[in-house]
Amino acid sequence: MSVQVRRWTRDEYYRLLEAGVLTEDDPVQLIQGEIVQMGPQGTVHATSTRLVAEALRTAFGPGFEVRTQLPLTLGTDSEPEPDAAVVTGGPRDYRDHHPRTALLVVEIADTTLEFDPTRKGLLYSGAGISEYWIVNLVQGSLEVYRDPQVAPEGQPGYRSRIVLDPSAEVTPLARPSARIRVSDLLP
Repeated sequence: MSVQVRRWTRDEYYRLLEAGVLTEDDPVQLIQGEIVQMGPQGTVHATSTRLVAEALRTAFGPGFEVRTQLPLTLGTDSEPEPDAAVVTGGPRDYRDHHPRTALLVVEIADTTLEFDPTRKGLLYSGAGISEYWIVNLVQGSLEVYRDPQVAPEGQPGYRSRIVLDPSAEVTPLARPSARIRVSDLLP
């Protein structure tokens, strides 16, 4: 007998919530059909989340919503909750549904450094999100992924990856007039 992993759809995931098997307080996310338990958020991670949100709100301004740790609906089997996502519009635009894409997604990584660039990076690139950042708390740097693609073997990924140190500045693709200091994203 071989071991098989049970994959979940978003509809099934929500039925688990409705039945009380999972609650909104459970630290889980649906990633490519798997219910993934996320670790507790430490103070350094929480501080960086706040700093990232503040920097993105300043850089993007009116007409854009910076969502922190809220769901993105990416297909029938994924609903990640990135640390920050920039979407068009305002809060009321997503009263009846979660956004189905984002202009920029940011994950803050310390204990999830192996998970974020691979699993979440593949998820975000496969969903066509043009820009994905990882605030790397271990190295004190910003990893910038751009130009999503699907490789000939059908595997998604990003063509471009650059690593910026705290003294560098980054310009979001969707806001070419903005400049964000990497140090402003780090605690």
